[in-house]
Amino acid sequence: MVEPQPGLSPTELAAYFAFTEVSALLRPAVEQQLRDAGGLSYVQFQLLARLGDDPTGSRSMTDLADGVVYSRSGLTYQAQLLDKRGLVTRSTSPEDERRVVVTITEAGRAVLATVFPGHVAVVRGLLFESLTTDEVDSLAAVLGKVGDRLRAAPPRSASPRRRKAT
Repeated sequence: MVEPQPGLSPTELAAYFAFTEVSALLRPAVEQQLRDAGGLSYVQFQLLARLGDDPTGSRSMTDLADGVVYSRSGLTYQAQLLDKRGLVTRSTSPEDERRVVVTITEAGRAVLATVFPGHVAVVRGLLFESLTTDEVDSLAAVLGKVGDRLRAAPPRSASPRRRKAT
């Protein structure tokens, strides 16, 4: 028989509620800024930002899916929408024709350049302005630790794909 788990302590419960409240309040403001400044969904922004940070400007859909917590089919759909807008291109990998490679275009980089200043302002204003540098360092460390633990047993949408041996 499984032993019942004790409830959350008052401090744990307060931290959990604070985290969910901050997430619920921050995300819509960020999403609104992305829509207004660049006509982007949050996931589309994540895709463009990851591609923009890559030295080659390209990543496989599998690698993108591994980094973005979103269903693979939904991610494919978002990449298709970006491709239709001319913000990315999609092509078959030269190393493996089963893999799709997504590459940011100059138009995609221009949208990122337009979106980033407002994005930074919203995130800084809503999340970081009320914190000291030490508190931001602590927040990054704590959330990084939790993220690492969650990535160790991620939901299917965030699990790395098993690659077949070649």
